[in-house]
Amino acid sequence: MDAIRLLEQDHDTVENLFRRFEQAGDNAIEVKRDVVDQIIEELSIHAAIEEQVFYPVARSTVDGTEDMALESIEEHHIVKWVLSELEKMDPTDERFDAKVTVLIENVRHHVEEEEGEFFPKVRSELGPEALDDLGDALANAKRMAPTRPHPRSPDSPPGNLIAGTAAGVADRVGDTVGGVAEGAVAAVQDLIARVRGSKSPARPPTDTTRAGKVARTTRSRALSTAEKAGDAADKAAKSTRKATKKAAGSASRLADSTKSTAKRAQKTATKATRQASKSTSKRAGAAKSTAKRSAGAASRTAKAASRTTKKAAKAPAKRATGTKRSTAKRATSTKRSTAKRATSTKRSTAKRATSTKRSTAKRAGGTRKRS
Repeated sequence: MDAIRLLEQDHDTVENLFRRFEQAGDNAIEVKRDVVDQIIEELSIHAAIEEQVFYPVARSTVDGTEDMALESIEEHHIVKWVLSELEKMDPTDERFDAKVTVLIENVRHHVEEEEGEFFPKVRSELGPEALDDLGDALANAKRMAPTRPHPRSPDSPPGNLIAGTAAGVADRVGDTVGGVAEGAVAAVQDLIARVRGSKSPARPPTDTTRAGKVARTTRSRALSTAEKAGDAADKAAKSTRKATKKAAGSASRLADSTKSTAKRAQKTATKATRQASKSTSKRAGAAKSTAKRSAGAASRTAKAASRTTKKAAKAPAKRATGTKRSTAKRATSTKRSTAKRATSTKRSTAKRATSTKRSTAKRAGGTRKRS
């Protein structure tokens, strides 16, 4: 199995346990105790295989991981102390939940840094085949890893290999501690040598005791995995060189193709620009003609409107003048008629007055004659 995927699966398993604890109610004492016991076991195994196998291999074969590995070891050290305290603490203790919460926060921070920075560097350097063989070594290490925290034990090679293996056997109630531990140290040295491409693996154990035999067996099995990892690394290197050469050829062809495509695109753009210019010119001419026609129509409309306005303005004045003349004419006619009637009346009156005067004078003359 891919080493990075194996470690990430461990992270997922622990995260699920964290969520179970966070979702448990305040009175779920037994559930919390059971979940914390599982957390202790999972983290103890995970920390051990990283410190015994993964970190040493990464530090020896991947540039730029030295500080990351040392920081991770220190974070493991803090977690182990908290785990050892939780292992002995009663779940009803007022600090139990608080301690688990702090543990969860620390582990999540550690996981975020490993998966975000550490693991990608290792993956890009070792390649898939070497990672598969490293994953097999981690899986084998799990079988002998301690299931409980041992914060006072060494946490870097070779001490952690010996003490960790011994603690793992003791935790699982086994024997032949010395032989397994000696074989584990040699196996990790072989794995590192093979991944780095070295042809000088560690000297095999020569002890003839049972512990020595177990050590040789352990080393032999691990060496097989180490050889596979080395071969995989060699294949990965060859594959990388081949892929690089192929990529260079592809890049060259791609550059030529890009250049040709760019040239065609330039021609197409030039042609399109010319066509667009012609089309724009035509549209501009049509627009100019339309504007001219519109201007002419607007001028004619304005003139017609002006004439209509003038006519409309003259009509009331003409009517007013006609009305004024007609009124004046009627007034003059009426005045003349009135003057004529007045003259006629005056003449008639004068004639009657003259006639009356003559008649009176005649009667007066007749009267004087009779007298």
